[in-house]
Formats: sequence, C-alpha cells, structure tokens
Amino acid sequence: MEAVEWRPADVPLAVACRAIGLPRATLYRSRRPRPVQESKARAPSPRRLSDEERRAVIDTLTSPEFADQPPAEVFATLLSRGVYLASIRTMYRLLATHFGKVPDRRAQRLVRHHAPPSLEATMPNQVWTWDITKLAGPERGVFYSLYVIVDLFSRHVVGWMVAERETTQLAQHLFTDTCTSHGIVPGSLTVHADRGGPMRSDGLAQLLAGLGVERSFSRPRVSDDNAFVESHFKTLKYQPDYPRRFDSLLHARAWLQRFFAWYGDHHHHSGLALFTPADVFYGRVPQLAAARQAALDAAFSAHPERFPNGAPLVTLPPSRVAINPLATPVVLAELTHELAS
Repeated sequence: MEAVEWRPADVPLAVACRAIGLPRATLYRSRRPRPVQESKARAPSPRRLSDEERRAVIDTLTSPEFADQPPAEVFATLLSRGVYLASIRTMYRLLATHFGKVPDRRAQRLVRHHAPPSLEATMPNQVWTWDITKLAGPERGVFYSLYVIVDLFSRHVVGWMVAERETTQLAQHLFTDTCTSHGIVPGSLTVHADRGGPMRSDGLAQLLAGLGVERSFSRPRVSDDNAFVESHFKTLKYQPDYPRRFDSLLHARAWLQRFFAWYGDHHHHSGLALFTPADVFYGRVPQLAAARQAALDAAFSAHPERFPNGAPLVTLPPSRVAINPLATPVVLAELTHELAS
C-alpha cells in the first residue's frame, strides 16, 4: 500500500493498484480516518453477587472445614444443610479471582526429580548392566524370563539364565555364580539396572552388599538409562534364526547357548570398532589390531593410489564407555563460549 502512495507522479493510481493486486476500495478505505468510538461503561449484571455475598463465599471456601474440599463437595454439603451461597461455577470463578488460579485443594505428593545416573568404565568388570526380557513360549500367554548381565566396557555377556519365572531368588543365584566365576573383588564393581521388582528387591540388595558391589538404577520410565542391555536384546531378537516361539525351556537354553557363543566370539560389534566382545573382555585387541594394521599396510604398499587420505590406521575400541556421560571441561567451555557469543 505504501508503494502505491509513493508511486511516481506520472503513474496513474489505477495502474499502480492493478500492478500489485491491491483493490482501490481498500486504498480509499485506509485513507479515511477511523471514527473514535467512546467506550461505554458496562452495567453490572443483575445476577451479580454483592460484595458481602462474594466475601461470604470466599470465607466459606477457605474455612478450615472446606479448605481442602472441591467446590462441588462444598456446594452439596451446604445445600444439605439448607444453605445456598452460589452455584458451583460461581465458586470456581471466585476462587480464580481470589487466588489468581484454582489450586489443587488436596494435599499432593511432592514431585521427585531423579538425577540421571552417570557411570563410566575404562576396563572390564568395572560396570555391569543387566535386565530381564520375555521370550514367547509354546502357547499363547506362556513366556520364559531371560536374565542377561552385560559388561559395559566390552559388551560381553558375563552371565545369563533363562527360567519360567522372574524372581529375586533366581537373580540372587545368577549374581552369586557370575561374581564368583569372574573373581569380583569387593569394591571394584557397580551393577546398573532398571527399577523392576527383582532389581529393587531387598534380597538382591543384601546379596550385592555382602559381595561389596555397588548398585545403580535408571530413572523411572526412562529406558535410555539402560540402553546397552536394550540394544543387546534387540540384537538377540532380530537374529534371522530367532524362533517365533520356543517349544520348551530346553529349546530356549539350547538356542541361547549358541547365540551367546556367537555373540561373544564371532559378532564384530559396531560399537567396538568391529572387534568382538570377547576380544575386548579378554584383552586380545592389541594382537588382533597388529594383524589388522599389517594387512592395511600391505594393501597401502600395493596400491597407495586407492587411499587418497594417506596410509590407513586401524580403529581401536573406545577407551571409555559411559552411561549418560558427564560433560568434560572442554565441552563445558565450548558450550559456555557458544552461549556467550
């Protein structure tokens, strides 16, 4: 519209409006000053409560007898006594006017904010993470419980068990055997899990305390805090030969025995630079990395033109593996600099 007003003098108004698609009636209407409308004071509604009546309603709603009761309960109680002060909607409106908003009039449990667990492993048997998943049984509604303990640093399965039930006693038995077989020294291991029944049970807590093992838990309803085990379960259940249903416990144990043997010794894990979990857990990475580097060196010597970025180097597994890693001072400094800029 301003372009039309500031057009050159030799350009007709109709041509300028047509060029930008502006109706001339709109332009003429914008030139006319708008009449000033005087605001009229609105007369109070004849149904409005008087100030004394409004005060009586507020005093009743905030009295010790009704301070924690909803307006509907107050309305019904007073009406049964033969007293009518105002409608339920009016009570809500007066509460909103008096308090700014209508608060919950009952005592509420305080919201607890759980800090995210942060664990880090720089070698095997520092942090274990475990969980229980269900395996479909031979009939509809029949499931077996698979207990799996995974070493965080190497992703190696250090202990597992499949049973008909999910109980604290079975979890105790699994951890007793696993800690004994791996020679866990008191004070050297932390076990992380979600907040399932066996994980939070007093029996398992007493057992781990006796073994000198610390415990860590995921936040409520946060599956990402136990992502390493969840990822392992997906690898298990997405195997090409994974049975849709297991015929029996013997069938499940036989299949799982083969799977865990393959997973530990033959599965080249993408999170471990394509080394197997057993390679990392048992310290075989240096020898295997040397063999891989020799193969890369030979390939580079034979055809250096195929490596435009120079001689290739073997990628090694991460030296630190963490659950919800804390930001390092360098990262914090970079974030602070970005926020300041």
